[in-house]
Amino acid sequence: MKYKLNQLFLTLVSGISILCLVPAETLNLCSASGPHDYFPTPLEPKRPVVIDMLTDIYTAAGYELKFWEVPYARGMEMVAQGHCGSLPEKEFSSVAERDVVYATQPTFIYPTGFSVRAGDPWRYQGKPVATGQGWNYSSMSVAYQNDLDDPKNEQDIEMVAGHGKVVKRILHMIVAERVDLYADNLFVLQYVIDLAGLNEQIEIVTAELDNRLISELIFSGTFPRAKPNTLINIWDNGRQAIDKPQEKTYLQNYGITLW
Repeated sequence: MKYKLNQLFLTLVSGISILCLVPAETLNLCSASGPHDYFPTPLEPKRPVVIDMLTDIYTAAGYELKFWEVPYARGMEMVAQGHCGSLPEKEFSSVAERDVVYATQPTFIYPTGFSVRAGDPWRYQGKPVATGQGWNYSSMSVAYQNDLDDPKNEQDIEMVAGHGKVVKRILHMIVAERVDLYADNLFVLQYVIDLAGLNEQIEIVTAELDNRLISELIFSGTFPRAKPNTLINIWDNGRQAIDKPQEKTYLQNYGITLW
């Protein structure tokens, strides 16, 4: 009996040792330096809510996440080329991008609105508008995106690109009267305005675009088909399992309330 117990103990220890020697699979994610995707710094120690959710879901599935901070447009390219496995948030488009696969379950379905200077009368037409390089609003409003793309409006469109906190830079441009408007989802506006300490200088106008912003993970389609399908299933099942109270808890960590 003692021999059998010792043998069982050795078998268990050997099994645990083997498991410990098997490294977790690494999932590389390109993450834009935007409000969804803030990288922790001494001044901004929090991570974004979607990154928190991603980390919890994929860590539980045995993955180790590695993030590459890149501009949004560059992140899209790197996913399409297979240099990154995923981009955490991409607005859903009915036009399928080449070499990109969408998850089924959205990260969030966001309400949208505009940020303006405090006290500035709200109107859209004829005012300088800011947007980010590679950003596309057509899933929320085809008319709004057409206005941004129209060469006749070029002098009123400020394209903000590069590294750094693009949305925060745009908000400071509004305060400095370099532009008048910026459209985004209300979670982003609420979070960044509070983070930048601009609550007294910036107002949120809840005049939504035509549709809410459906934001989803995208995965590289250059991998063998089984891999993105596996990653999508892990995300879809994990995100579906997050109920409303849990979702509220994630958001409250960032001072965001549900609109």
